[in-house]
Formats: sequence, structure tokens, C-alpha cells
Amino acid sequence: MAREYDLMPREVPRVETPFRRIVTAIPAPESVATLEKLYRFEPVAMRGQPPVVWHRAEGFQVQDAYGNQWIDWSSGVLIANAGHGRKEIVDAIVEQANSHLLTNYCFPSEIRARLVEKLSEILPDPLKKVFLLTTGSETIECAIKLCRSHGVKAGGRKKHVIVSFEKAFHGRTLGSQQTGGIPGLKEWIVNLDPGFVQVPFPDGFRTLDTSFEGFQRALREQGVEPQNVAGVVLETYQGGSAAFAPPAYMKALRQWCSGHKALLVCDEVQAGFGRCGSLWGFEQYGMVPDLACFGKGISSSLPLAAVAGRPDVMDLHPSGSMTSTHTGNPVCCAAALASIDLVLKENLAENSRRMGDLLHAHLHRLAKRFPQIGNVAGKGLVAGVACVAPGSMKPDADLAFDVVRKCVEKGVLMFSPVGFGGATVKISPPLVITEAAIADSVSALEEAFAEATVAQAVRA
Repeated sequence: MAREYDLMPREVPRVETPFRRIVTAIPAPESVATLEKLYRFEPVAMRGQPPVVWHRAEGFQVQDAYGNQWIDWSSGVLIANAGHGRKEIVDAIVEQANSHLLTNYCFPSEIRARLVEKLSEILPDPLKKVFLLTTGSETIECAIKLCRSHGVKAGGRKKHVIVSFEKAFHGRTLGSQQTGGIPGLKEWIVNLDPGFVQVPFPDGFRTLDTSFEGFQRALREQGVEPQNVAGVVLETYQGGSAAFAPPAYMKALRQWCSGHKALLVCDEVQAGFGRCGSLWGFEQYGMVPDLACFGKGISSSLPLAAVAGRPDVMDLHPSGSMTSTHTGNPVCCAAALASIDLVLKENLAENSRRMGDLLHAHLHRLAKRFPQIGNVAGKGLVAGVACVAPGSMKPDADLAFDVVRKCVEKGVLMFSPVGFGGATVKISPPLVITEAAIADSVSALEEAFAEATVAQAVRA
């Protein structure tokens, strides 16, 4: 069930720490006119996030125009890996805009050449050809096309099945939602393509069987012959829960795909560019996919995405048959080059690992205090805190919503993820966050859980 925030300003305690400041009601009374305008002119589907009107964002903090400041636990939905509003990225955008080359479709540009070369240099073999797009959903659509093209070429027209995972989120377009594993998000499709099948994700929490035999058994139960699988697509970690698969499972999956001439696709849209404590999320598994999909953190700012893959796969389609209107937009490329430079020069993957270790230690401590925390998942600077009903493992979306709302009122900002019925508190700050800011934001989370669980007990 979708939950919306009330636009009636709510009086909340004042907050003043070195990193957080709340000095108005929430939402800020002066912001209500803007929020009402958005409600009037945008679809209802846009109303899922806390009623905070962003005005300025720098580093790991977001400010409104009314004196409030939040530690950002969203990274703007995992975009601002190198930090919000970095001068180096702003300067690169301004310099490119001042050149008056704002777009060039698929006509060649020097800056697009620089970006695809840079990505090829820092990606491991065999991910050596790069196709630039605009959004993560586009990259999944492209990966589906490449998997099926490769499958049909290798094994005939029966080799077209795309295997993905339950509870996965891969985007909002037709193909990406059929690849996704959240049934409620694809009811609108009506006529689902039978060539898309989902198997359980081995998270060890909702799916207790983490053996690779579980993957093979699920295919048998759905009548899928391995020789007919064109590709296996998975989020490097599941976006709705931040859960990773066991490395042994992923290595077995890598071998299985190679043995059956199926492409292995890692959706790195949330996981790439240092987020998981390594430059690429798939490094956590000790293997490399055939195709990798990137977006969000690639530029820490502007819309850009990429598919990287084996040259023989990326070159399956002839000249002019795989294009996109905004492919490698020059201003977006400038932002991406600057962001990648920051991630590498400042070793933000390592900072993500170190700060992530601290974050996860705090979260596991909270899990011992609150039985309503059923699981803590994630690596590096992404975490999912699963809220469950007291005395059970049933997802508790109401508790998660209440915790998120209270955190926002205390100066910690986050977004509400899909998956597990909205019962996960998702934590994904910019990779420049500091130890002191981690401790400060976790203290707000602890207060929020304490207040929300007491209120829950009173209601019961």
C-alpha cells in the first residue's frame, strides 16, 4: 500500500548538531505552496518521498531555503557518490556548457571518446566496450536486447529466456519491469512475456536456501531448460533490501552461465563507482560478468548511464541499430569524467569500505536492541535495515515509514525503497561522509526507532 506524507506542517523538536539542523515545522510552512504546486501539476505517483523542498546540497548534506539541514542518507537515490555539488564537477559542467556544445546525438565528440576510453581503462576484462545511455532502465533494456541477440545466435530462437531474481528492481520501462521481481510493479503489463522468469534471491533472510542448487531447482520447477537461457540478470545487491548473494553462489552462477552460453549481467546502477567498498560492486563476488549496467553514481549529478561488455557481445548489432537521442551528452560526459576522477583520486571506494564498517557495526548494535529489526544487509555505504512485526519475520512497512519520517524530522534524509513491501530503511550516504557524521546520523536513527517502537506498542 502506497503511503503519502501529510502536507500539514507538524511541530517537531528543534535539532542542532554539527551536521543536522531543524528549526521549522516539517514540512517547513513556507515550502507548502511549492509542495501543493507539485501535487497539482504532477501525477500522484510522484508523492512517495518526504516533503523536503531541496534548495542546496553539498558533500553529504542537503539544505532547504528555510534554515533546515539534513545529513543525506539517500545520495539523491544513490547518485551523489562523489558528494553533492562538488566544485570539480560544477566547474566541468560550466566549462563544457560555455563551449556551446550542449548536444550532438550520436555524432562523434571528443568528450564522449574520453569518457568511454576512461571507463574501458578502469573496468576489468572483458568489459572493454561501452555504450552510453541516459538512465538505468535504458541499460537494462539494452542488456535484454544483447542477451537475446547473443542467445539466438548461439542456440537458435528457443534460446531467449531471461532469468532474473525475485524482489529485484531493474527500472520502470516495459522490459526492465518484466526483468524485475516485484509482481505489483508489473500488473499493468497484463500480457507478460513468458520468456522472463524469476528465481529466489539467496539473501539468507527471506530465502534461507543460499545454495546454487536452489537456482537450478527453481529453473526445473518452472520448466526452463538451461540450454534455452539467453541471460541471467541480477542487481549486484538487491535495491529494496541491500542484500548480497553469497560469493560461492555467484561464482557457481558465473560457471553455469559460461557452461550454458548464457550471458551474466550485473545491474550495477546502484552498486558501481565505489558504493560497496570496492570500485565495482561485482568485485565483492570475485568474478566478472559478461555485461554490466551503470547509472546513478557515474556522474554524481546529471543523467547518464552505460552498458559495458564483452566486445563480441557489444558488437552484435550493425552500425546505426543501437542508438539513443542523448547518448553521451557532452555536458553529462563532463560531469562523469570529473566525478570518476574524484572517486579515484580521493579513493572513495576505500572510504566507503571504512565508513561502511563503522555504519554496519552501529546497525548491528541497534539490531540487538530492537527486536523489530529483523535483518541488517549491505556492504560499504549501502545498508538495508529490515523492519519486522514484533515476534515474527513479517515485513512491517508501517514501522519503516514511521522511522523514516521521524529521521527526517531529526535531520537525516532518506528515500523509501521498493521491495519487501516498503519495509526496509535504506541507508546510502555520499561516499565522502565522515566518521563523526556517521555517528551523528545513527544517533538520530536510534532515537527514531525508540520512538516509533514505543508508539507502535501503545497502538497495539
